[in-house]
Amino acid sequence: MKKLIYILTLFICCACGHTPQQSEKPVITVTLEPLRYFTEAIAGDCFEVVSMVPKGSSPESYDPTPQQLVNLSKSQAYLRIGYIGFEQAWMKKLEANYPTMKVYDTSKGVDLIRAEGHWHGNHYPEGGVEPHIWNSAVNAEIIAENVYNALCKMDEASQPFYKHRLDSLKQVISATDSLVRDFLCQNADSTFLIYHPSLSYYAREYGLKQICIEDEGKEPSPAHLKELMETCKEHGVDVLFLQKEFSMDNALLIADELGLRIVPINPLSYQWQDEMLKVARTLTEH
Repeated sequence: MKKLIYILTLFICCACGHTPQQSEKPVITVTLEPLRYFTEAIAGDCFEVVSMVPKGSSPESYDPTPQQLVNLSKSQAYLRIGYIGFEQAWMKKLEANYPTMKVYDTSKGVDLIRAEGHWHGNHYPEGGVEPHIWNSAVNAEIIAENVYNALCKMDEASQPFYKHRLDSLKQVISATDSLVRDFLCQNADSTFLIYHPSLSYYAREYGLKQICIEDEGKEPSPAHLKELMETCKEHGVDVLFLQKEFSMDNALLIADELGLRIVPINPLSYQWQDEMLKVARTLTEH
């Protein structure tokens, strides 16, 4: 048994082009925990993958710490999710300060949702792009392909290893998509209330309606709150999804007024599959 474990360990190390004697793995930095999940799923033990935005922080407004900026000098590459607020504020500075660090955009090829004639504060920069692309099975496959291509450019010798792991990840994504659809076929609610528009791609993919409390990236006005309540009543909304990164006061006010179920979610979680399924499961629970 010990011999088998050693052989498997040696195979993984060799497949990545590293030897067991190496004490440090090359580093890749990513913006978000979900992107770290996709990257680690494909890279295996070949790279150390570090998230720039830590757990519990908002990627719309996060500023890196001095220590993170120092550590970034060790990063071989940076994988960005595309259009999130942190990247809009910091990527040009990071690229200028670390010119040898390769930057790869994992949103390449995604059918982006764009604002139509209105502005959502920090959430629709550069032409009004909705940035939460990872909350979608279709987009997750595209992101995974982009991560795979980036890894192959950095470590061409390990391409077969990365391809095998990419195929395994795609199976997980496909299975997640099937489970979500199975849940939503069970007389699920088709409309939900949420504070921050994190599930726009999820809603588009599964034919759902997302009603957002946030008004152009700000707390809603009394007039907007009244309008939201009327819209929720009109669509028979039963559930409010809350994220801990955002204000809860107005959300709880609406939930109390309309008798909504309050369900905490974390679209920024490393546990991508669990969060995808949680939303679908919640919509079936009346």
